[in-house]
Amino acid sequence: MSRKYKFNNKEGLYFVSFATVYWIDVFVRDQYFWEISKSLEFCRKEKGMEIYAWCIMPSHVHLIFRSKTDQPGKTLGEMKKHTSKQLTALIKENPTESRREWMLWMMERAGLKNSNVDKLQFWQQHNKPIELWSSEVIDQKTDYIHNNPVEAGFVMEPWHWKYSSAIDYSGGKGIIDIDFI
Repeated sequence: MSRKYKFNNKEGLYFVSFATVYWIDVFVRDQYFWEISKSLEFCRKEKGMEIYAWCIMPSHVHLIFRSKTDQPGKTLGEMKKHTSKQLTALIKENPTESRREWMLWMMERAGLKNSNVDKLQFWQQHNKPIELWSSEVIDQKTDYIHNNPVEAGFVMEPWHWKYSSAIDYSGGKGIIDIDFI
């Protein structure tokens, strides 16, 4: 992980973004979306991750979260490690994945460039944590997360994107339980 980006306040509320290597659009199939969603829900229930806002885009994930265990870097790192293994296995085992060989080749290529990786690298290593210190900044980052699918042209309204907490903030129920700010 880059030394430049740190979780300095272990009790802090953070905005993070993390992307697949080479910005590969992995999250275009429901089974891959569901795998990362299940992992986020598990971290929320079992690892002390409080999730306040989230969005899964085709090549990256945005979160606003806090760690109840005061170890935000460790919690996020464990989640990324787990999802890396699970998603790579799903890609390998998916006989209908038309981009399987190419994605695995790209992940292997990224892994060869990184001495911290045994074989395949799924996620880029940095998270770019930004501590959220005021209501204004929290609102700005939440809006950014929820409007990401709109800005990308996938949906007309933020709450139409299935893999986001925007629906929770508009009075509906999303696929992952969240902790409201």
